[in-house]
Amino acid sequence: MIIIRPERPSDVAARDALLDRAFGPGRFAKTSERLRAGNTPAAGLALVATEAGPAGGSRVVGTVRLWPVAAGGRDVLLLGPLAVEPDRQGEGIGAVLMHQCLTLAHQLGHAAVLLVGDAPYYARFGFSAAATGALAMPGPFEPARLLARELVPGALAGVAGTITRRPAAAPLRQPATRPARRKAGGRGAGVRHAA
Repeated sequence: MIIIRPERPSDVAARDALLDRAFGPGRFAKTSERLRAGNTPAAGLALVATEAGPAGGSRVVGTVRLWPVAAGGRDVLLLGPLAVEPDRQGEGIGAVLMHQCLTLAHQLGHAAVLLVGDAPYYARFGFSAAATGALAMPGPFEPARLLARELVPGALAGVAGTITRRPAAAPLRQPATRPARRKAGGRGAGVRHAA
């Protein structure tokens, strides 16, 4: 059983090791890292997927964080990185993490989410480059990979300028507390959302 829950301080070392396995040391050279370095994720928007370990504990098998940034003077979120343990990829864990973090972001009152990634993969979650043509990252980036999803219709209308970091703040409002249940694909592992 996979459990999706808020990240805890005790998860950070396992999360960092997972990111090293998934992306290697080159992850620190990405322009998105400039917006994350020295900042903290948006309140309530750092999630992990865990599974029971053989010795009774649990291990982190997936992670996603959303970061506070500003785009054209508007407060939005930057998603990333989204990662799943290499031996658990293809089971739907990443998709469940995406749906959960986007649902929470909307419930917390955020208007839009940006990310840098492959458009064909992220299109299924409602991301596209339609609203990002006049936006720039604070360093090298491929414009076709800068994607956005509005959580509030029109949130990015006319937005332009360089994306900048902003400090994390308290959630705009409280999320719904009823946990949802979903099933991941692949080996048929169940997925539970912890409140």
